[in-house]
Amino acid sequence: MTLNTKPIFDTLANEGSVIDWKRLLAEILDAFDCSTGTIHTLVQDSQLLHLKAYQGIPEFLLPKMTVIPIGKGMAGVAAERKQPVQICNLQTDESGVARLSAKETKVEGSIAMPLMLNGQLHGTLGIAKLVPYEFTPEEKEILMEIGEAISRKIVS
Repeated sequence: MTLNTKPIFDTLANEGSVIDWKRLLAEILDAFDCSTGTIHTLVQDSQLLHLKAYQGIPEFLLPKMTVIPIGKGMAGVAAERKQPVQICNLQTDESGVARLSAKETKVEGSIAMPLMLNGQLHGTLGIAKLVPYEFTPEEKEILMEIGEAISRKIVS
């Protein structure tokens, strides 16, 4: 698989510009051939993840995803561990990491990535496919690089 991540990094390298969260998420989903995704940023004082952008999420699930505590659901667990959390098939998963309502997204192969910079958490990125899928080590590495670039924009 050849990923076209240039538009993502070009968007994030644009100094002084405000992040267009919806466009950024669409570029990430396009590069990884995913249908569904979210970006949350961390509010340091509260230790809560706040939704900045989403795509492919049913409207009735949004109230459950707007604010996520660290440690809850895939995004919260990725934030807590400061490591990627992946589920090959969300529809058949019984690990307990994903919340039951996550199955209502109808996605299968999913991953949640912490947005990290210099060992500090700044949020999470979650992407998913409609088919069972295991993200490769290379894909995870690129997603972590994207997360670092996003984090640089958040702190600048």
